[in-house]
Amino acid sequence: MTTVLPGSLTPEQTYRLLTGVVVPRPIAWVTTLSGDGVVNLAPFSCFTFVSNAPPMLGVNVGRKAGHRKDTGRNIHDRGEYVVHIPDESMVEAVHLSAVEHPPDTSEVDVLGLDTASCDVVAVPRLARAAIALECRLHSATEYGRTGAEFIVGEVMAFHVRDGLLHNGKIDTLALAPIARLGGPNYAGLGSVTTMTAIGQTPKSVLPETGVTP
Repeated sequence: MTTVLPGSLTPEQTYRLLTGVVVPRPIAWVTTLSGDGVVNLAPFSCFTFVSNAPPMLGVNVGRKAGHRKDTGRNIHDRGEYVVHIPDESMVEAVHLSAVEHPPDTSEVDVLGLDTASCDVVAVPRLARAAIALECRLHSATEYGRTGAEFIVGEVMAFHVRDGLLHNGKIDTLALAPIARLGGPNYAGLGSVTTMTAIGQTPKSVLPETGVTP
């Protein structure tokens, strides 16, 4: 077994190591709006939810050369943004949206993506995305020496594509979300194992049909 001590690594080397260790990671595809009205779009794979009452999401947004990138700056300036959950059909657009452009260039325009107005926030959402979450900034906490911020936002509105929501739950297989791995690698759901709830009697499944008798 190889042992690596963090003190022997640069921040870039540590990033490459961690992004190969913490896998798979869900992707937050975030739209923001600049002070000049430019719609910015970028993917972030350090992403999770942090509260259900009220609903809140957390996204880790890094800096470049000590300065906030477009997404971080726009969130701090406007206090609102939209988190999208991309599906497998959008993986190429997600990857290309990570390319850095000048602040006055919209990744949405470069990629030819249509937008729609939100109900609560002024930032537009991606019309094609299966799920879009309108967010308002709650807090931002810096971690480490690079100034990366864990940005937490309260979800003000959920937009869910028709057919995905059943009895209050998302049909994950129908959503077909993508996840980030190390390097320029992405993954779909692959095989899904459904376990019996703790305390319940396991149900048998007919191997020929996959049907529970």
